[in-house]
Amino acid sequence: MDFKNLLAYKNSFDLAMKIFEITKNFPKEEKYSLIDQIRRSSRSVTANISESYRKRKYPKHFISKLTDCDSENAETQTWLEFSLACKYIDQKTFDQLTSLSLEVGNLINYMINNPGKFGVKE
Repeated sequence: MDFKNLLAYKNSFDLAMKIFEITKNFPKEEKYSLIDQIRRSSRSVTANISESYRKRKYPKHFISKLTDCDSENAETQTWLEFSLACKYIDQKTFDQLTSLSLEVGNLINYMINNPGKFGVKE
């Protein structure tokens, strides 16, 4: 299986792209702060999933990369909180993006807790 077929990869990529689109409407003064931070953290989730999958031969590295994913996903949720508090997004958008982020987190934690199902030799 290719990492691009992983549900966690697909959903995190979808979340990162949704965040990219909504941040196009954020104020220009947020370009080098909030916009940059939320885009980088959301994209990092997806990138770390692909890296973790390529490290399946090394169980500790696989799990380490996935815990990085989980951390970046939590950071993304924090930036979403700031986006809502600053009124750059409405409650509905916040709820939708947070829900997708929580789903991604559940998928990442499933991978962490079940590495054998992803080709990791324990």
